[in-house]
Amino acid sequence: MKRIGIDVGGTNTDAVLIDGQQVISSIKVPTTSDVMHGVVNAISHVVSSQPAGAAPIDAVMIGTTHFTNAVVERSRLQRVAAIRIAMPAGASLPPMVDWPDDLRAEVNPLSFMVRGGHEYDGRELVPLARGEIRDAAMKIRDAGIDAIGITALFSPLTSECELEAAEIVRSIIPQARITLSHTLGRIGLLERENVTLLNAALQGLGHRTIDGFKMALRQAGIDAPFYLTQNDGTVVLADIAAANPVYSFASGPTNSMRGAAFLTGLKEAMVIDVGGTTSDIGCLVGGFPREANNIVEVGGVRTLFRMPDLLPMALGGGTIIDPLTRKIGPRSVGYRITEEAMVFGGKTLTATDVAVAGGLVDIGDRDRVKHLDRELIADLLKRIEAMVEDGVDRMKTSAEGVKLIAVGGGSFLIPERLKGASEVLRVEHAGVANALGAAMAQVSGEVDQVFSGMSRDSAIAEANRIARLRAEEAGANPATIVTLDTEDIPIAYLPGDARRVRVRVVGDIAFSKGIRPQGS
Repeated sequence: MKRIGIDVGGTNTDAVLIDGQQVISSIKVPTTSDVMHGVVNAISHVVSSQPAGAAPIDAVMIGTTHFTNAVVERSRLQRVAAIRIAMPAGASLPPMVDWPDDLRAEVNPLSFMVRGGHEYDGRELVPLARGEIRDAAMKIRDAGIDAIGITALFSPLTSECELEAAEIVRSIIPQARITLSHTLGRIGLLERENVTLLNAALQGLGHRTIDGFKMALRQAGIDAPFYLTQNDGTVVLADIAAANPVYSFASGPTNSMRGAAFLTGLKEAMVIDVGGTTSDIGCLVGGFPREANNIVEVGGVRTLFRMPDLLPMALGGGTIIDPLTRKIGPRSVGYRITEEAMVFGGKTLTATDVAVAGGLVDIGDRDRVKHLDRELIADLLKRIEAMVEDGVDRMKTSAEGVKLIAVGGGSFLIPERLKGASEVLRVEHAGVANALGAAMAQVSGEVDQVFSGMSRDSAIAEANRIARLRAEEAGANPATIVTLDTEDIPIAYLPGDARRVRVRVVGDIAFSKGIRPQGS
């Protein structure tokens, strides 16, 4: 199977072409202000490496920072309506109460709080106020808003209120794009509502981004199924990804981690992905990124949903260094590194310049940094080493040394020996591990919910059935789906032998279900 993997980062766009387990060609190009133009160039390069008459491409997998950037930059976000079904219990803190002021102003929410919701044990809090929801829907329609987030009290345990509210809203606004909180978040009303509203605000951008990628693929002459990478190290059909863009948050580092597992064959290890602007440290568990179990902030917004457990650091190839104070970062020259770094004729001292002066890598013109003081370079390299060692120590779960896989375009910044690491591994194609991780990704399905009124075996079996169904809907071949992990936790304070069950399955891509770039 021939696949193209693409990862669009803030500094570089990487692309690889693989045939089975073999890397045919790869390219790393600076990310352009017109992202799609850079994607077309990268695809054209890897495709042109094939001989005439070569077999066509079977699939294209793309990882993008579009959605994270939109939240961080406070741009390209859609106005949303928030319907919270939690009155009278949930009246004290309105929707988006903890959002940064500039982000809230960009989204400009129209909020409604209506009666309804359930208790933690599944009992009805108060009857659902269907008339209030209908009134809210008419006001949302009159305001010209079609991005709507619906959140009900304890909906991950009992989703009835959200489902019925969505039906009412759709009867009044048929074209509405509705995000239901129980499909994304976990117990914790505010954090679950936050990710629901972020998703709603990003759905318009999600569909525009998918359309843009389809056009880019068409311009590159590619007619193949199209997938977007997710933040659990898997991929999903592009149209499904457009409906849930929040699942693409942090997909770049997880692509790199899956690429590291592919390149080394290791399933248990620590990975550091050094890009042009930042580094991310994460852990492989069973060959997939370890998942975070705590609240994760995205653009200053507290969320609680599926996210990888990552430690970001302001260290990358383009990181700006002050030669007077010897401060490293946090600012970076980003994709302007080929213009501003000293080794390329610029005047800004970057981490790449230090690495070249220290003999770690041969990039650009070494003569342009030979005037730098040797003591300065040695001290800066020691500081970089200390930053990485501190990050590794913070991510470890035991005192034992771990294998550390260094990947990314800036992986030359990672020393050969580090405290806390039993071994530092470097592999061929490490610079495009993110694109490799995208190219060889599988499709996943996941369930994380509470079941009651059934035995443990029945609850696990039902969770497994739902997870497999979700994987098939996302584009997996049913014959290849296997269970990756299963976890169940009895909940003593809930009746009916209640337990939280989490099941995750993965499978290979069913190419016949892929989305063609020229169609929707």
